[in-house]
Amino acid sequence: MIDGKIYSIFKRGSKTYFYSTLFFPKDVRRDVFILYSFLRKADDYVDRVPQDTDGFYEFVERYRRAYSGEITGDVVVDSFVELSERKNFEDEWTEAFLRSMEMDITVSSYSTMSALEEYLLGSSEVVGLFMASIMGLHTDSYHHARYLGRAMQYVNFIRDIAEDIELGRLYFPMDELERFGLQSLDPDEIRGREDNFRSFLRAQIDIYRDWQRTAERGYRYIPYRYLVPIKTAADMYMWTSRIIERDPMIVYSRKVKPSGGRVVSGAVFNMFRLMGPLRVSRGP
Repeated sequence: MIDGKIYSIFKRGSKTYFYSTLFFPKDVRRDVFILYSFLRKADDYVDRVPQDTDGFYEFVERYRRAYSGEITGDVVVDSFVELSERKNFEDEWTEAFLRSMEMDITVSSYSTMSALEEYLLGSSEVVGLFMASIMGLHTDSYHHARYLGRAMQYVNFIRDIAEDIELGRLYFPMDELERFGLQSLDPDEIRGREDNFRSFLRAQIDIYRDWQRTAERGYRYIPYRYLVPIKTAADMYMWTSRIIERDPMIVYSRKVKPSGGRVVSGAVFNMFRLMGPLRVSRGP
């Protein structure tokens, strides 16, 4: 059984991940719910307006107490620590995640892609590592798992430009903006430079797709029963990138996200699509 609080945090946090996760086998599904509720709860503290910095640092302290063996009474934290021990998560993965969440409190922009890489590591690449560990994948898959997390996060940056401006954040490297003659992504600054912005955002989509291609080379490590939800989530991010690529200015008017129905139908399509090669490999 999935705890009600964990279930509600995950469902409220991400439609794409929630509905695609439903296609995992029951035991893996439960573990993914626990993982994402922990990640989402930490993220919610730093994304609140105004930021709940005290709440975030208290959350980190509860994690440290639970990690040392204490039952804190916080079902999200206690369940995550139990999962971490059972699935042999590396301690540094969780520390990297918490460090990136803290960066959302202390850092508002990044000068270069190299400067952004530490944030990407903790905010997204380790999520790929957590998932690979939950699924019991060979460590040869970890490089690709990191790139899948990184690629998805970059689409989040692209999709959430307007929201991040409201939070006072700029996740794209400043030297990327300057390459297209932009000083910021504030709508007032973009006015009159719409063509520059369109070229900039399409270039960022190219970066995402390059990372996604690296990630997809790791699909060969994922068993069919796990690949369906993983590929479905990745497909939804690709769909989002295509919608934005057609009209980059859309990011200022609405948040492009697939509906729950689109995610579910995508998963069903992948079930049948991926089952074909499986049948061929097994023979009649």
